[in-house]
Amino acid sequence: MALAYQSAAVGLVEGPALHIPDGFVSVPVALVGYVLTAGAIALAVRMTNRQLDERAVPLMGVTAAFIFAAQMMNFPVAGGTSGHLLGGALAAILLGPWAAIIVMTAVVGLQALLFQDGGLLAMGVNILNMGVITALVGYAVHEALGPVARSSTTGAALAGFAAAWLSVEAAAIATSAQLWLSGTSAPGVVFPAMVGVHALIGIGEGLITAAALAFVRSTRPDLLRLARPAMN
Repeated sequence: MALAYQSAAVGLVEGPALHIPDGFVSVPVALVGYVLTAGAIALAVRMTNRQLDERAVPLMGVTAAFIFAAQMMNFPVAGGTSGHLLGGALAAILLGPWAAIIVMTAVVGLQALLFQDGGLLAMGVNILNMGVITALVGYAVHEALGPVARSSTTGAALAGFAAAWLSVEAAAIATSAQLWLSGTSAPGVVFPAMVGVHALIGIGEGLITAAALAFVRSTRPDLLRLARPAMN
């Protein structure tokens, strides 16, 4: 899930906040974001080519289309804020972390280019936060909860929920750090606000992720076995 920026005075978001607009991150922070993101994408392409079966390619396209469409739908959270699906954890659970990074890069990049969700200068940090971090954290958490996920349908839902919720919190922490390092907002303001609001937004992310995984498990369980590459 993500919030949207309204108050430049405090550099916070009240309504998509992980989509950082231009002017909210400094040039050095933005350049570092581009470098880290480019490195992550290059590694993701290499690992995806090495690990994924060609049968998983259509699943990547379907996952990207679903996440892109789902991110268009905002819903109210609290106090005038709204949220929407991020989808990084869902993509990582279905496809593995590397293919998920490619999918999320396409989704976040298209949103910036077509709908101005986030600035062009800030696209590097936006992809890093919403695409790379959510995919890696979501996958790592879900793998750590593997015994729970395999124990029962309820366990699978709980593992998916936890992976999605923590991925949103990780992205919120990264965004807060970038705004702080850019001098946009004080750490005592931005961290509690971002992490606190996204703790609520993460609940929606977790519920959607758990529901989507339950649907796939009940209709096409083979898809969950199709893409289970390791991190290395």
